[in-house]
Amino acid sequence: MNIGFIGMGTMGAPMAGHLLAKGHQVTVWNRTPGKDAAILECGGASVSAIHDMASCQVIISCVGGSNDVKECLRAVRPTNPTLFIDHSTIEPTAAVELAEELAEAGHLFVDAPVTGGSMGAINGTLTIFLGGEPDACLMAEQIVQAYGRNVRRVGDSGAGQWMKLANQIAVGGALAGLCESLAFAKRAGLDITVAKEIIGAGAGGSWAFENYGPRILNENWEPGFSIRNQVKDFRYVISAAQQTGASVPTTRVINAELEAMLDVFGGDTTAAWYRRLVDPA
Repeated sequence: MNIGFIGMGTMGAPMAGHLLAKGHQVTVWNRTPGKDAAILECGGASVSAIHDMASCQVIISCVGGSNDVKECLRAVRPTNPTLFIDHSTIEPTAAVELAEELAEAGHLFVDAPVTGGSMGAINGTLTIFLGGEPDACLMAEQIVQAYGRNVRRVGDSGAGQWMKLANQIAVGGALAGLCESLAFAKRAGLDITVAKEIIGAGAGGSWAFENYGPRILNENWEPGFSIRNQVKDFRYVISAAQQTGASVPTTRVINAELEAMLDVFGGDTTAAWYRRLVDPA
């Protein structure tokens, strides 16, 4: 298919690469120039203006927050009926708004946030939550299986984002468990390499131990998924919880801890929280 992909960041670039490997024609656009080199080397194309994607059959986006997605998708201005698939994490209400707006113009929209981190994008093993009309989600599923191992429709428009926010609550708890556990072990004089291995192999193990644990051991603070992005998602969680009356006390505490790190460590991986726990100063 003729696919336009918006956003060549840590997640978007490898996802677009998988689409190329599956034989799709892929045209990319990124707000920051120069991030399309890998795609061009693999046979993809790029455009300097986002509206040059107007003839694409499918438009996929993986950018920042709600306003970023709205700005990008509204700028495309397709010439024919188009399927929009958004992999960003945005507010559920924004997803519903975009779905209604695009439907009025004759297009389809699926909110399809992902989880699995940068390695999931590179390895093509992402979990993807689809929200939208059944037929639109079926079409989207056939495309995103290029980089998704577990792809599922979870409800109508906005449901993908609701599920992603529920996912982020669980991610935050696992992150806190990892960072506090290894920081505690470090302060106790234990070998944190041994701690990571033996705790991670038991009941205390988690995706965070397996994927973020090595980053802590190697003192590799490059994102991945940054503290700034995690805070953005947690703010959406807290706002959505207020709408539904849900109680998210743990998420509020974790978010406050990460917000305190934004000025200095905002661009680092979320696992960098370990550093602050080891050395609060």
